[in-house]
Amino acid sequence: MAHDHQHEAHGHEHHGHEHYGHEHHGHEHHGHGDHGHGDHGDHQELADILDLDAEVLHEHLTEAMAWVHEHAGPAATVLDLGAGTGAGTFALARRFPEAQVTAVDVSPQMLEHIRRKAEAMGVPERIRTIEADLDTTPPGTLPTADLVWAANSLHHLADPVATLRGIRGVIRPGGRLVVLEMDAFPRFLPGDPIEERCHALVAEARAGDMPHLGADWAPLLRAAGFTVEATHRFEIDLRPPLPEAAVRYAQTTLRRLRQGLQDRLNPADLAALEVLAEDVPHRGDLAVQARRTAWSARP
Repeated sequence: MAHDHQHEAHGHEHHGHEHYGHEHHGHEHHGHGDHGHGDHGDHQELADILDLDAEVLHEHLTEAMAWVHEHAGPAATVLDLGAGTGAGTFALARRFPEAQVTAVDVSPQMLEHIRRKAEAMGVPERIRTIEADLDTTPPGTLPTADLVWAANSLHHLADPVATLRGIRGVIRPGGRLVVLEMDAFPRFLPGDPIEERCHALVAEARAGDMPHLGADWAPLLRAAGFTVEATHRFEIDLRPPLPEAAVRYAQTTLRRLRQGLQDRLNPADLAALEVLAEDVPHRGDLAVQARRTAWSARP
């Protein structure tokens, strides 16, 4: 699916994340396009999860943006590859207040979500959107940028090195590419055997269709013609008391995990996972644990 036409949000000046059997190819993400073809309810659920992710992990995103600003330098034009619901897009717009930010995603629904949000925030003239599948859209059709940001989207690519070579060509002289990738899916109940078993099944399933999930991107970036200038690991470990949004984030994610593993879990484990999701609001040990790594690279 390759839509390289543009939707401009009322002129143009201008965060990721996925969930198991129904991963987001947008913040998130590019383009085997699951969410490009789902029904409205599934889109809305995914958008809700991505917005919860942004709300719960806002301190992580703020920290990541400070790191980006430090290592990327000034930027008048920013490209957010696999923008999802726009957590990164709007964080970039705040961090680079003079920049035009362009959000790229395979999903028209996600891009519409971003345009509505830009309107509500009073910044529609600073945000542009482009519908594109990074596996099939020639990178040359994307606008050039001082900073290209890709958060939890590159591991979806069929041939990341080939796509990154193309992306290299849209980076302006002196510009940077910043990649942020999750090492694994977030955990909510440390040490819980059901959750651990589910994560093991997810990792097994993803090893075939997403071999680059959790990879060290430095060698891949170098193979695509980039020089990696800095790397940083972000450890996320939120403990009680947690905000209500974290409870909804955990509950929604665990239910989506159950949905995605229906064909892989035995009935007893499926039932246990459902109970686990139901019990989340009453658990005193609920946490949000994740690890993400960032790479700053220049062509």
